Amino acid sequence: MPVGPDEQYMALALEQAAKAEAGGDVPIGAVIVREGRVIASAHNRRIIDADPTAHAEMLAIRAAARELGDWRLSGCSMIVTLEPCCMCAGAVVLARIDRLVYGAADPKAGAVHTLFNLCSDSRLNHRLEVVAGICAEPCAAILSRFFQAQRAAGKK
Repeated sequence: MPVGPDEQYMALALEQAAKAEAGGDVPIGAVIVREGRVIASAHNRRIIDADPTAHAEMLAIRAAARELGDWRLSGCSMIVTLEPCCMCAGAVVLARIDRLVYGAADPKAGAVHTLFNLCSDSRLNHRLEVVAGICAEPCAAILSRFFQAQRAAGKK
């Protein structure tokens, strides 16, 4: 099976997810790409930063905006290991990101396809292309291993 750019960028997002896991946080990673160049990457830091908004997507959006010197991330693609939640999907729309690629669906909080369709809602002023299921198995596997370990350790 050929490996294209989406899979290559997802491999980088999975590396970011491993960093989150090493820090004791839910292993989610994100990268933002523009014109074939990674301009931002991030992983969940809610535990480390004691910040409920420190999701990988939010941190990557902030870093990309700093890199470009503009809040509008037109021409950018975000690649993230898990379907974004309401906060993150909303931020993707507000940042004017053109394309979202995600790995695993999130049946408990997914706001792109699963529970809500924020990225394609015609009532919003921006809609974007969404590609779901890229490298879904490894993206889901890292999350499953993390939560199994958490349960075994008796953590929330």
